[in-house]
Amino acid sequence: MIRQERIRELRKKQGLTLMELAEKTGLSSSLLSQIERGLVDPTVSSFWKICTALNVPLTYFFPGSEEDRLLVRKGEHRLLEFSNSKVRYHELIPNRTGKQEFLLVEIQPGEMSEKELVSHPGEESGFVLKGELTVALGEEEIHLKEGDSIHFLSTTPHRYLNRGKETAVSIWVMTSP
Repeated sequence: MIRQERIRELRKKQGLTLMELAEKTGLSSSLLSQIERGLVDPTVSSFWKICTALNVPLTYFFPGSEEDRLLVRKGEHRLLEFSNSKVRYHELIPNRTGKQEFLLVEIQPGEMSEKELVSHPGEESGFVLKGELTVALGEEEIHLKEGDSIHFLSTTPHRYLNRGKETAVSIWVMTSP
C-alpha cells in the first residue's frame, strides 16, 4: 500500500505548499491534505498527477522504494496495489533513479487503470502477455490481443481498459525524460 506520509515529506523537501502542489496537479488542496494524512486513498489518476508534479516514479511512495537491485528472483517482485482499484502492478526491477519503470500489470475484466485519461512526461511501451487490453490514447482506442505490443509518448492522454472476460496481463516499460 502507498506510504502517503511520504507525499508530505517530499512536498516539503521540494519547498512546495499544498496550494502550489494543487496547482501543479489540478487537484484541490483539501484533497491533497486528506491524501497526505491518510484519510483518503488517491485514485490511480490522482496518484499519477502527484508523482508527475513531484517528479518521482509511480513506485516511489510504496514500501521498499529505497531499494535498487540488480536482480529480482521469482516471487520477490514488489506488488503495488491501490485500495480502490482492481489493477495490480508488479515492479519487475526496482529503480530509484526514476528514469525507467518496468512493470507487469494485471487488470481484472471490466476494469480500467484510471477513471480518466492521464498524461505525464516520458514514453511507454507495452506487450500483452495474456488476455485483451484496450489502450485509450487521446480520442483513439486501440485494441490489443495476446502477443501485441504498443509504444507511445506518455504526454498523450491515455488509460488502459480490460473489456475482455479474463484478466489482462501485460508488461510495460515507462521512461521519463
